[in-house]
Order: sequence, then structure tokens, then C-alpha cells
Amino acid sequence: MIETIENDFWRLSIAPNIGASVTALEARVDGGWQPVMRPATQLEGSSSSPFSSYTLAPFSNRIRGSSFEFDGRRYALKPNNAHGETIHGDVRNRPFMVARDSDQQFKCYFDSRDFADANFPFAYGVTVTYTLEGALCRTTIALENVGDVAMPAGFGFHPYFVRRFAGSLADPLLEFNATGYYVTDALTMPTEGAHGLTQTLDFSSAKPAYAVPLDTVFSGWGGRAALTWDQHRLELTASEAFTHFVAFNGAPDGTIALEPVTHATDGFNLLARGVQHTGVRILEPLEELSGDFALQLHAL
Repeated sequence: MIETIENDFWRLSIAPNIGASVTALEARVDGGWQPVMRPATQLEGSSSSPFSSYTLAPFSNRIRGSSFEFDGRRYALKPNNAHGETIHGDVRNRPFMVARDSDQQFKCYFDSRDFADANFPFAYGVTVTYTLEGALCRTTIALENVGDVAMPAGFGFHPYFVRRFAGSLADPLLEFNATGYYVTDALTMPTEGAHGLTQTLDFSSAKPAYAVPLDTVFSGWGGRAALTWDQHRLELTASEAFTHFVAFNGAPDGTIALEPVTHATDGFNLLARGVQHTGVRILEPLEELSGDFALQLHAL
């Protein structure tokens, strides 16, 4: 079942039974609806992979070897992709319970204790809320430790934005600030902390979003990014919980993923090795980590 909320600026569709994932985000332009995120290519099945955006929790991106160390103990996870890795958390394909539904807001909740096959060794809950606030399309997430021991934690969002918008003829320009990035190995995972930003990866001044291959985790970003097409500019703003930012322009369909995330790829293992500033949070029992990101479209 697809649920839709809509106002004069945005139309947002969500699949609560598949991770409360986004299946379409459209903006009203010249009296019609134009896709800002890629529309879902298929709605059947149980995977959010072809969707517009999905939630990453209780961790984001990959975990090396499908295991991590925390508090002196190693925990094994089940691989969940074709390469034998554990990637993108454990909620993006799970059914969420609908907590509240209105014309302008959709709120849903997941509790790992309800699933015997939960692929995380700690009990947690996730609440995701989509809200249309006039010209803003806002997504809020709260991750709570509902167990009785401390746990490592993190989250993020994985939206794919269209390459051409509302008849644009050129690739968009990408702009965001960052202080560093993570050098990765053949498995696309870092082996150490963030390095200083290179000129090639410096997007503090807008440059073509597809000028260089990107599958990169950035640190020290300012919680702001923008895509600018011929006649429109999309601004993304994120709260301080999102200390890291992933840009990926290698999707087969040509879309670009711009992902606000709380921590580095394989952050749990980096933290266990003593790497600083990974962004990983340790949540005590009943402690909660929350954050939000918003989109706003401007005509130029």
C-alpha cells in the first residue's frame, strides 16, 4: 500500500510496509508535478532498492566483514547483499507501523523486538516522520535504545535525485562544504580516519555533479548542500546529528544520491580501533538520537 501526502509545493509517496521508504517525491512546477527524486521503478516485492529514498538505521552504509567490535566483544551480522556484506542498516525493507497519518504528515514506527530475525544484536526503535511544511519537505528520524545495555548507533537517509529536472538540458551543479573525506579500499570502506579535502573533491564552489566519479563519504560538512539545474535550485539542510555526507553519482539509472548520515562507513569498527571523529554515537538504555533533513526548491 502506498500512502501519499500533498500540499501546494510537494507530493510525497511512502510505502510503510517496505521500510517506510519514499516511492516518489514531486514538486509542483508551472501547475504540474515534476519528479525531484527518481520514481520507484517497481512497487512489487519486498525491497526498497529501486525506490526514491530509504532510511538507514541503526547504522548507515557498510560494515566490514559483516561483524563489528563493541565494548570488547565481537558481534556477527547476517550479510544482506549479493557481495556478502551487511549494508544500509536493517530497517529499509522492514514493515513499519503507522503511528499518525494526516494530509500534511505521515509518521511511522519500527521496533526491532517485534522481529525474531532482526539483524542487529541490540534492541532499538526507529520513528520516521515525513512532514510538508509549506515549501519545506522535512524528514525526521529518532533512534532509541530500547534495550538494557549500551549500544553503538547511527542513521542516515539515502535519497536519489534526478539528473534532469523540469526539462533541464544540462547536468546539475553540486555544492556543499566539507573539511575532509575518507580514502577507501577495494571494498569501498575506509581503513583510517578522514583525510584533508582534495581540490578535486572540493565542492564549496558549485561544480558539475558528474564531473568526477563520486562514491565518497565526506566529513565536516556544514549540513547544507544544493543541486542547481538550469532554472531550479534544490537546497538540502540537515541538523547537527548528521556529521557526515555521502555523494554517489554512479547509479546505473544516472541519478545522484546525496545522503546525510551520522557516521562514516564501517564507523563501528573504526571506533573500536580508536579512530576519532567517526560520528558513531553510543546510546545508553532509553537514550535517543534524533535528527532531520529538509528540502526546498527555488525557481531561478
